Amino acid sequence: MKNINHLLIFFLAIVVGLGINSCTDDFEEINTDPLALTADKVDASLIGLAFSQTQYATMNGLHWRFQISQNLFSDLYAQYYATTAANFDSDLNVQVGRWSDLCWESFYGQAAPNIKFVEDFTMSEGNEDPVANAVAKIWRVMGYHRITDYYGPVPYFEFGNAELSVPYDSQESIYRDFFTTLDEAVAVLKANPDGVAFGSRDLIYGGNAASWLTFANTLRLRLAMRVRFVDPGLAQAEAEKAVADGVMESNDQNATVLTNDISLNPITTITNWGEYRMSATMESVLKGYDDPRTKHLFSPAANGDSEDDPDSFPYEGLQNGQSKVAKGSDLNNPHSDVGPTFLPVGRGGTNPRIVVIRAAEAWFLRAEGAELGWNMGVGTEEAYNNGIETSMIEWGEGGAAASYINSTAVPAAPSTSLGPVADVPVKFDAGRALEQIGTQKWLALYPDGWEAWAELRRTGFPKTYARLGSENPDVAANETMRKMTYVSSEFDNNGPAVEAAIQLGENGGQDNGSIRVWWDPN
Repeated sequence: MKNINHLLIFFLAIVVGLGINSCTDDFEEINTDPLALTADKVDASLIGLAFSQTQYATMNGLHWRFQISQNLFSDLYAQYYATTAANFDSDLNVQVGRWSDLCWESFYGQAAPNIKFVEDFTMSEGNEDPVANAVAKIWRVMGYHRITDYYGPVPYFEFGNAELSVPYDSQESIYRDFFTTLDEAVAVLKANPDGVAFGSRDLIYGGNAASWLTFANTLRLRLAMRVRFVDPGLAQAEAEKAVADGVMESNDQNATVLTNDISLNPITTITNWGEYRMSATMESVLKGYDDPRTKHLFSPAANGDSEDDPDSFPYEGLQNGQSKVAKGSDLNNPHSDVGPTFLPVGRGGTNPRIVVIRAAEAWFLRAEGAELGWNMGVGTEEAYNNGIETSMIEWGEGGAAASYINSTAVPAAPSTSLGPVADVPVKFDAGRALEQIGTQKWLALYPDGWEAWAELRRTGFPKTYARLGSENPDVAANETMRKMTYVSSEFDNNGPAVEAAIQLGENGGQDNGSIRVWWDPN
């Protein structure tokens, strides 16, 4: 599995898309049915390579795509990091157009065509593979939930319709179809518990159908909790169904994409560019909790701030929303880079696998459900503690879990000029359960800022510092960006469909960073 011919994957990706590599060039090419173009060009034996490419592309494995899709947007909105580059304005709530265009293209020009190709091919005449098709369906839900969580209404049902324009669908209709699609896929996997899909070309589970069933159930739980404020009945029913069918409970079930010396974890590349550092929110939480995961998540600052007692806590965070003037000086050395795990291999890094979804998250989702009175098979406190312990074990700190779980520590002041970000303790407090769950889940999700931003919007936790400044007239410095606005290439090439999407009830005729997506509570 580590010796995949990446040139062949690249070639196959070009064949699958037949040049569909830039949504800024020709919308007609992007919206052409990939199967119709390639069914006679791709042998069934190569479908696994297409799925490998689909997995890597969906998670933005290529370093620059990851940077412009996640690191410069959701990683900052979730306050995992703050930018240190003077000309990077996204930390000031500015949606830089070129980056956003490339973010959109990274999904609709790269991942979506491959997703469609693999799903269609595995149910086409002569190539039928029900188990592979079920896995492809699950991966479609995974990919599209990420893009709709960013933008709200997006092209979904008619993507690849071979027309000059493709309509956008409401996020509500997309989410409801997610659950239907997962039902279809789960039924097939249950009927084929010993099935294999894509074999070693599956970069997550090596083709194991039983593992994909657990993945599907865990993804269902994530999506069920996402909609709990807008459709509590649906959320409860889907969450209870997921738990009853079996969700992730231990780290050996985690879904992560394989990396190697060619397909690197993108963080190991972009961190060498020196354009971001740990946020002040992260420092306040990790420092106050004396969190044993700190040394894995971040590196000590090369030149710490003396007012923050660097000898006892040498990890330094930077408040989000720094001005261009402030970023004109060196902000890298006084603040913490990512942890040794994520550093380039040449600097001692390990090139870790790319996170998709993990057991710790599932425990925190179950804790939230239990707190609401849903049947999660476990009580709130037990699920919460299991989430912490599972995350600790994942980072090699299982021995410290018990003392951490019983700690009454609260977030600390990152400097003499900035107070603690919150006062919520680690030790379970029934009166503050939802804040504790949200805060600890935020830590456990790291470095998945894509998911962390979605959960911050949905739950309001963890509490974060106000930015020092905002250059977005619709989103103040003390507010959180609620969605990504639609991109210029779509207005240029698919304008009527975009305008119709903006008029959907979910958008209320507006498109700016203060507009909430369908599942985001008002």
